[in-house]
Amino acid sequence: MVLALALLGLFELANWAAHQLIGIAIMMTVAFFVSLAMEPAVDALAARGVNRGVATGAVFVIVFACTAGFVATLGVLLVETVADVVSELPRLIDELVSWVNSTFHQKLTLDQLRDRLFKDSDVISSYAARAADNVWGLSSTVLGGIAKFVTIALFSVYMTADGPKLRRALCSLLPPAKQDAVLHAWDLAIDKTGGYLYSRALLAVISAIAHWLFLALLGLPNALALGVWFGVVASFVPTIGTYVAGVLPVLVALTARPLDAVWIVIFVVVYQWVQDYVLQPRITAKTVDVNPAVALLAVIMGGALLGAVGALLAIPATATLQTFLGEYVPRYQVREDPRIERRDRKRRKRKRG
Repeated sequence: MVLALALLGLFELANWAAHQLIGIAIMMTVAFFVSLAMEPAVDALAARGVNRGVATGAVFVIVFACTAGFVATLGVLLVETVADVVSELPRLIDELVSWVNSTFHQKLTLDQLRDRLFKDSDVISSYAARAADNVWGLSSTVLGGIAKFVTIALFSVYMTADGPKLRRALCSLLPPAKQDAVLHAWDLAIDKTGGYLYSRALLAVISAIAHWLFLALLGLPNALALGVWFGVVASFVPTIGTYVAGVLPVLVALTARPLDAVWIVIFVVVYQWVQDYVLQPRITAKTVDVNPAVALLAVIMGGALLGAVGALLAIPATATLQTFLGEYVPRYQVREDPRIERRDRKRRKRKRG
C-alpha cells in the first residue's frame, strides 16, 4: 500500500510538472523551428567569413524588421480601411437598399433598417459593458504574448548562433554508430525547413510586387501596403490564403469604385493560376513542395493541437517529415498510369515553353 501511494504521488507530481512546463515546451519547439529556418542564411554568411554571432544578429534583425514592417502595414491598412468604410457606409447602405428594392420589388427604407438593427439596444449595451470589463484581461493577454515572443526570440538566437555546438553536444551522448544518422537528419531538417520558408518568402515578394503594380494601376489608395498584405497572406496561408488576402483589397475597392472590385477578383484568380502552375514549380524545384491539401490538413491539425502556434509550425514540420519519409522509408515500383503520364508530359511542355 505504501508503494502504491508513493507511485501515485510520483505520478501526480509528474503530471503537475508536465502541465506547468507545457508552455515552455511549446516555446522551445517554436524556437527550434525558427532556428532551423534561420541557419541556412547564417551558414551562408559564415561561409563568406562573417563571424557567426554577427551573421546571426544580422539575419534576425532583417527578419524582425520585416515582421515589424508587416505588422505596421497591417495596422495602417485596418485603421484606414475602417475609417473609409465608416465614412462611406451611409452611401453604401443607401445603394444597397435601392438595389434590393428594385431587384426584389420591396419598399424598404433606412428608418426601417435602423429600427430593426437597434431594436435590441440593451443587448448591444451589455456587450459593450462586458468588453469594457475585459480590458484588463486583454491587456494581460497582450503583455503575456509579448513576453512569450521575446523568450522565443532569445532562444532562437541562441540556438541558431550555437547550432553546430548544440548538435555536437547532443550527439556526444549517443554511440558513434548513431551520431552520423542524427547529424544527417538534423542537416536535412535545416535544409528543407529553411528552403521551404525561403521559397515561400520569394513567392511572397513576387506576389506583393505584382499586386502592388496592379492595384496602383487601378488607382486604389495604399496600393503598396495592400500588395505587401496580399503577398504575405497569400504565400504563407495554404490553399485559401489567396482568397483570404483578396478580401481586404476588394473591400477597399468597394468604398472607392465598386467596379474595381470585379477586376481585383479576376486578377486574383488569374495570378493564383500563374503562381500554382508557373512560378511555384520552378521556385520550389529544389525544396519541398507540400501538396496544398496536405498543407491545409496539417494547418488544421496543428491548430487543433497547439492553436495558432501549431498552425504556424504545421507546414515546416510537414515539409521536414515529408523529407524524412522520402529519405528513410523505402518505395517500390508501381505500374504506370496513363493519366499521370499525360499530365506529366503537359507539365514538361509548359516548363520547356
